[in-house]
Amino acid sequence: MKKESSITRFGLIRHAQTVWNREKRIQGHQDSPLTKSGEKQAAVWATVLETIKWDGCLSSDIGRARNTAKIVNTQLKLPLTYDARLREQDWGAWVGKTLREVETNYPGVLTSQVENGWRFCPPGGEDRISVLSRGQAALKAAAAKWPGATLLVVTHEGLIKCLIYHCLGRRFLPSEPRILKSAHLHWLLCDGDRLRVEEINAMGLGGEDKG
Repeated sequence: MKKESSITRFGLIRHAQTVWNREKRIQGHQDSPLTKSGEKQAAVWATVLETIKWDGCLSSDIGRARNTAKIVNTQLKLPLTYDARLREQDWGAWVGKTLREVETNYPGVLTSQVENGWRFCPPGGEDRISVLSRGQAALKAAAAKWPGATLLVVTHEGLIKCLIYHCLGRRFLPSEPRILKSAHLHWLLCDGDRLRVEEINAMGLGGEDKG
């Protein structure tokens, strides 16, 4: 994968729709299978992503990301590497619950946690700073291993937000406007030990997107 340029380019996408996405349940490090719509969604994405010259694919090791990467890679046929550091945020005791259930079972806790910004941390889970740290480590390690490569990264919404929001200097507060569109590709660059945003919402991937 070595190229003349030392700048490694990462194209980040979120996994396709799962059963728990459809039910609005928090997944974290737990898993639920892709829906039929999700499988079709990933197949459509492969056709769109095929227009880019990729050198390899990195994926979270959680099933929903692995399965999305496998479907996409059926068409792209890239070297595929799984990395646990690309996992979603661990939501601890709130995994498997809807936000409404969290608000009912933990009155006031969700609201106060959301106001913590980067230190948002579900009971028994991890905070966003920790998610950012491991995500950065994964991409920087890949950049050191494959300098100058263009790599597709199949991961999770929480980790994508952590990486991009940090680069853009956002505080991760509810008062900040939403900037990332669903079912889109986002570009990050790694030059030496520095990650920076090249473009967000760079390409719509198409297919159904219902959560």
